[in-house]
Amino acid sequence: MPSSTMDTMYKDEQIVMTTKNKTEKSTTIAMERRRVDSVDANKVHIAGGNHTGIIINKQITNGADVDHSAPQLSLEFKVFLINATTQKHMLESRQLRFWFKDEFPISDRAKYAQEFFKELVSPTEFPRDYVGFIMKIMKLMQVRYVYLRKVEIELRQLEETDRPPERPMSADDAAHAGRVEATEEKLLEMIESSYPNPLTLQDISRQTTSGEDEIRCHLSVLQSKGLIKALDNNAFTRVVQNETTVKIVKQMPKMVKAKQPTIAIITAQYCEKLAVDAMIENQETFVRYTTVGESNVYTLGNMGAHRVVSTKLPSVGHTREAIIAAGNTTTRLLGTFQKVDYVFLIGVGGGVPHFTDYNKHVRLGDVVVSTQTENQQFVYLHCDKATEKSSGGLEFETRGWIPSSLILQEIASQIQAEGEEEWAQYAEMGLDILNEQEADFARPPPMSDKLYMAIGEKDVIEVAHPTPSYNEPRRIMESRVHLGPVASGRQVARDDHLRQELAARLGILAFDSEFDSVLESVIGNRRDAFVVIRGIADYKDGTRRRDWQPHSALLAAAFAKAIISRMDPPTDD
Repeated sequence: MPSSTMDTMYKDEQIVMTTKNKTEKSTTIAMERRRVDSVDANKVHIAGGNHTGIIINKQITNGADVDHSAPQLSLEFKVFLINATTQKHMLESRQLRFWFKDEFPISDRAKYAQEFFKELVSPTEFPRDYVGFIMKIMKLMQVRYVYLRKVEIELRQLEETDRPPERPMSADDAAHAGRVEATEEKLLEMIESSYPNPLTLQDISRQTTSGEDEIRCHLSVLQSKGLIKALDNNAFTRVVQNETTVKIVKQMPKMVKAKQPTIAIITAQYCEKLAVDAMIENQETFVRYTTVGESNVYTLGNMGAHRVVSTKLPSVGHTREAIIAAGNTTTRLLGTFQKVDYVFLIGVGGGVPHFTDYNKHVRLGDVVVSTQTENQQFVYLHCDKATEKSSGGLEFETRGWIPSSLILQEIASQIQAEGEEEWAQYAEMGLDILNEQEADFARPPPMSDKLYMAIGEKDVIEVAHPTPSYNEPRRIMESRVHLGPVASGRQVARDDHLRQELAARLGILAFDSEFDSVLESVIGNRRDAFVVIRGIADYKDGTRRRDWQPHSALLAAAFAKAIISRMDPPTDD
């Protein structure tokens, strides 16, 4: 803001801090914008120097001269404080309440409050003490957020503990930590991720820190449980449910016209494939194993009036090999089933949270369907690189994709407008079928959906989910459907700040683990209609929270079936 504008503001308005009430474990402080002539100089401390324009009331108010109207927005977050004397950790709740100037548009208030909050807790200068925290609120109101009429902060002590808080595992800690210790759970995860490609003992050994004898012991236990089976060349693969119905083939058999699928569904994780297959009727599965190159798995059957084929990518991720394999598998799928006109990418993703606006907040168990926004001509975006500009700010190098036909997006919009009843029914039916599987597809408890915000140096604060500001009508589903772009990119997947900045600029609602090579293949093979549907499993890219992955994958598959069930039957051309 220009200095002349600030000088005028200082002359006309001041930020007045008032302690409203104080108890043994809580304090509420109001910071209000007031005209200069309304401040009684005998009852206040008047700051000078860099803090000119800031006023602090000397006494706790009796409430007579304080605005008691309800806040127009609020958010809550939690921090851990360390007692310098006892070295104990205190969990503290901090609730921010916002009031705006009357002339500031209601439609802009949630975004304005979120920007204020992000700047308040920015990693570069997060206030580590009470004085700094309160002062930063007042300075932000004074200099940058001039449409905030009042901000109130309630500080409330919750509990004290001798143990430091557990920091949630970051993307760098989890996905990029290199080789891991072999356990039964980890080995099963590796074999499922590779499926339908088998993994050899040597492959597993290269990815873990454990010796071959220990790995063999774990594999033997998994075999005894019927979860994996041994193949030739000391290789192992996943045993799928109803294995007796799976046909092992060298090449896909020729199919009569009536059995040719018109819809292809592509998944990347094992639980995603199970969820999709639970939606398919009259299914038969073919697995083409190869000792060199990629194996393929195809499940064929019916959804609605359509024949569908579902497949699982043998691997997905950031390595060059995984990217090539994903593209090759897609090309082979579309070459094998040449009657396919529609392509669905179904699975899990990471939601983009909004800390103040319930309607824009994407949380665990929600579903995001890739659609374009009013100002953006893409439904899926890949960020190749993010760099700091010499003039300041970030510059993103991106590539976007949009189908030439938006028929699938239009049907998704109709379903969203009509409510949850249709796809809720498919989710319940799928859950009944999947109850026989080893993975638990039930919805995890609500308390497991914790929202964190990075504040620098690997520190985080826990932020409460925003709540509706109105009486929302009774819902059938706990989950909500959001329509908007999905994005990916290795660099943004690792960095909370980059992800939030890219999302804010381009309206991104979810991130996933890089399907750009798949979409390149879809476009290259001239498929005009495609959609990406992501069930939200974490707040990164969908790969970090395995407890939410099965249920979120089920919800994405159920919504896909709702779309397919509304599609016109295929023609006989």
